[in-house]
Amino acid sequence: MAPSLDFSRWWGKDNNSSKGTPVVVTMENPNYSVLEINGPDEVFRPVDKDRGKNAKQFTWVLLLKAHKAVGCVAWLGNVLWDLLGAIKKRLVFGQMENEKSGKGILYRVIMGFLVMALAFLAFEVVAHLKGWHYFENSSLHIPETLEIRGWLHLVYVAWLEFRADCIAPAIQALTNFCIALFLIQSADRMLLCLGCFWIKFKKIKPRIEQVPYRPDDLEGSGCNYPKVLVQIPMCNEREVYEQSISAVCQLDWPKERLLIQVLDDSDDESIQWLIKAEVTQWSQKGVNIIYRHRLVRTGYKAGNLKSAMNCDYVKDYEFVAIFDADFQPNPDFLKLTVPHFKDNPELGLVQARWSFVNKDENLLTRLQNINLCFHFEVEQQVNGVFLNFFGFNGTAGVWRIKALEDSGGWLERTTVEDMDIAVRAHLNGWKFIFLNDVKVLCELPESYEAYKKQQHRWHSGPMHLFRLCLPAIITSKMMFWKKANLILLFFLLRKLILPFYSFTLFCIILPLTMFVPEAELSMWVICYVPVFMSFMNILPSPRSFPFIVPYLLFENTMSVTKFNAMVSGLFQLGSSYEWIVTKKAGRSSESDLLAVEERETKAMNHPQLHRGTSDSGLSELNKLKEHQEAGAPKPPVKKLNKIYKKELALAFLLLTAAGRSLLSAQGVHFYFLLFQGISFLLVGLDLIGEQMS
Repeated sequence: MAPSLDFSRWWGKDNNSSKGTPVVVTMENPNYSVLEINGPDEVFRPVDKDRGKNAKQFTWVLLLKAHKAVGCVAWLGNVLWDLLGAIKKRLVFGQMENEKSGKGILYRVIMGFLVMALAFLAFEVVAHLKGWHYFENSSLHIPETLEIRGWLHLVYVAWLEFRADCIAPAIQALTNFCIALFLIQSADRMLLCLGCFWIKFKKIKPRIEQVPYRPDDLEGSGCNYPKVLVQIPMCNEREVYEQSISAVCQLDWPKERLLIQVLDDSDDESIQWLIKAEVTQWSQKGVNIIYRHRLVRTGYKAGNLKSAMNCDYVKDYEFVAIFDADFQPNPDFLKLTVPHFKDNPELGLVQARWSFVNKDENLLTRLQNINLCFHFEVEQQVNGVFLNFFGFNGTAGVWRIKALEDSGGWLERTTVEDMDIAVRAHLNGWKFIFLNDVKVLCELPESYEAYKKQQHRWHSGPMHLFRLCLPAIITSKMMFWKKANLILLFFLLRKLILPFYSFTLFCIILPLTMFVPEAELSMWVICYVPVFMSFMNILPSPRSFPFIVPYLLFENTMSVTKFNAMVSGLFQLGSSYEWIVTKKAGRSSESDLLAVEERETKAMNHPQLHRGTSDSGLSELNKLKEHQEAGAPKPPVKKLNKIYKKELALAFLLLTAAGRSLLSAQGVHFYFLLFQGISFLLVGLDLIGEQMS
């Protein structure tokens, strides 16, 4: 039985027993509340929070809220002040980007839109302050009996009528066209993602039916192993030449069945000496490695590879593996790729996936990792499984030499020689295989300048190649659906339409609709569909989900570079045939560092393993070291930021449109334009990624 909690008797007894002198307390301006209690449990019921508050308490609450608001405003002010300081620093010490394609035609077009936007905004602000409001839900409503209040009012009304009758229909037609392209490209992405899900669900991947080469052959003569040629093309790759040569020289393959060509196109003699010395060291260890340097450096990478394939000894080899200077294959790379060619005479290419040693270095590398993970996991894998065709990535792949020869070999006509040879091999009936589980380490560009130059080459070259290959594709003997896939999907949709609608819709049309509200751009076009497609792109790299908003904004920011490159390649402007080597940082993975430490330990314990019969092979390296020691110390190279004019002009255009959207109270449009404008501003001032020296 529960104990009784009745304290009334005890309370009365205690009150009666208390003794003392009574005291009367008088309160001036009493502040109290009267609360009626109907029962013993009434005291424990929740009381209204606002009960019993007086004017002084409300004053303190308002003061606290005001203090928080002032703190927030001060924080925003500090951020704005720091941003203005960064802008001033960039303007004073930065370098303007050189305009080569079409003498900056795109920049002048953007500046024209910016000037018009500023004039329209000033006009709209004046009309707004004068109370000339003729808009309800983005529709024009001019009263029939309108009283003209001066010449400015007359000009404003005439502008409204001209805008509604002439400008808005043209913008709306272009908007609908871009939306249709946007939906077609989104459907293509959806089909690719569904294909990738099907591959994962069915666990489809290229397999080797049986072990083609016995492990004991490696210890013996290795006659069952095919002869493989490995090529490392490079040009002024001071930062990465050593680790790439080291990784290739440690490939697990019989030495007498393997030959390594270091194809050095460097024009810096000091770098040539360093690469020669590295090749000499590995040659003295018993590795079949050759150093080649062209006297006439034409054709960029394609010319370098073509020159190497013309050597007489190449005819003795069956396959050729290609690695760029920053790629570091694992020792088992050839054993995971070459066996796929056995008993498959139609197979011309085996492509491996890229893995990035510096994907978490900064925000720029994280965003690049999202794009490239989708490219390999979805695009390359789906096209390889269902079509047996995809674009060769230029490195980390093994070609059948016969396929190269039948397709015409390396040609110097474009800057995308890898895509060129892949298209010609596809036209000749060769099949490709993509191995998603074979990964080769490489580097991502860490500076925006290097990344922008790389993207310009990757988007101008395909359009130049499309002009050259279109007649051959039409007249080829391929099936009709393969021709349609090559022309409509591979070239037009993914190389031309994507940069066109992305730039036109989000960087030009959207700001214009703020000044021409009769042309509407639905919220699902600028919000729902882009976010959903960004979500689909990030699926192959789930760790990047926190970066979905920066990824969406950055992709729209890069659209100006891709659009400019696409136009220059399509119309063969000045920069369509321009090759600039992507700047590398020379970063190594943890496994590479451990391997280096292990080799150094072995060198200390067994110095004879790293010393040849004579030291004459290192004379050039010693000469270089003596020259560096004798010379004066070089002053540190200052890192300079570049100012990108097109990005800055678009930033001010979008921010101007965001200011105009405030007058019409368009919430989603305002926030999109604001954040997209800030994104363009950060990129235009080179505030993303590392700085180039």
